[in-house]
Amino acid sequence: MKYYLIAGEASGDLHGSNLIKGLKKYDSEAQFRIWGGDLMAEAAGVELVKHYKTYDYMGIVEVVKHAKLILNNIQFCKDDIAAHRPDAIIFIDFPGFNLKIAPFAKNIGIRTFFYISPTVWAWKENRVKTIKATIDHMFVELPFVKKFYETRHNYYVDFEGHPLLDSIAQFKEKYSVEEFKRMNSIPDKKLIAVLPGSREYEIRENLKTMQSISEKYTDYQFVIAGMSRFPLDFYQKYITANNISIVFDQTYELLKKSEAAIVVSGSATLETAILNIPEIIVYQTNPITWYLGRLFVRLNNLGLPNLIMEHEIVPELLETDMTSRKLSKALDSILFDENFRNNILNNYAQLREKLGNEGASERVAKHITEYMNL
Repeated sequence: MKYYLIAGEASGDLHGSNLIKGLKKYDSEAQFRIWGGDLMAEAAGVELVKHYKTYDYMGIVEVVKHAKLILNNIQFCKDDIAAHRPDAIIFIDFPGFNLKIAPFAKNIGIRTFFYISPTVWAWKENRVKTIKATIDHMFVELPFVKKFYETRHNYYVDFEGHPLLDSIAQFKEKYSVEEFKRMNSIPDKKLIAVLPGSREYEIRENLKTMQSISEKYTDYQFVIAGMSRFPLDFYQKYITANNISIVFDQTYELLKKSEAAIVVSGSATLETAILNIPEIIVYQTNPITWYLGRLFVRLNNLGLPNLIMEHEIVPELLETDMTSRKLSKALDSILFDENFRNNILNNYAQLREKLGNEGASERVAKHITEYMNL
């Protein structure tokens, strides 16, 4: 079978790569054409049509700013699909783009699958109409999302577990704490992980505040989890404190060696929770984007661990609440209040139970090949 996959960010690239491995296992003649990242390209053994960093724009202001480029990419994608006529298209999250492509694919007779549901249970619920009309099979990553679709919209979906469990299960620590510090020239102190996001605008809007409290904690070294697609000097523009280190492409290794983490809202908050590291979830964005977003989002919390548990299990500081004073207060609670810290860890154990079992990506791949042979 010929599979056409579209993912739009780093987490989609990760989950897409594991899905491709599963498809190759269950379909020995699988061929791939991909919009995504380096992990997907490596798993499939093909060159990308486009890399997600050339078309991944989030937030109202960013989308408006790049509207012409986005529209050009949508048209290019449609033309490419028509030219190559895959047997199936697998959309991986990234709904703003993917739900523009799905009606076109459906209309020309291509089987459509969606892996990792858009957050229609939080906002833009009207997207369910498009999903029901254009997606042959939806695979969701959380049990309450399955319940949402089936009880509220009478639309059957598959839940096979959360794909992050696969990615984390594959991770094995390579170094001791001492070796990790030595190889990255990190002072011999306890570590606080700083995860400022995977997009340029997230880092730009959040990192300066995230690192601003570091000098209060003289017994700790704050370490930024950098991504090598951004140069060192890009991160350095937002660093004002002295006790800050940066490591690149070693996020899991850093988290496992940290006492706590400050994490920009997104999939990294769930990764941090699965790895059992107490965290503070933060998020700042363009004020216009934030104001417009809050008009439509129906949630009290945005962080995935809190959403899944349906109450706040880790501190969440969003937009105007994300100040140095409040950030420091929350970090004090995690580091120095044993009851507070243990409560987070106990909730993490319950959270992991809700996420299902490892092997989600392979099970989804198996179902896709089965559906294709019906």
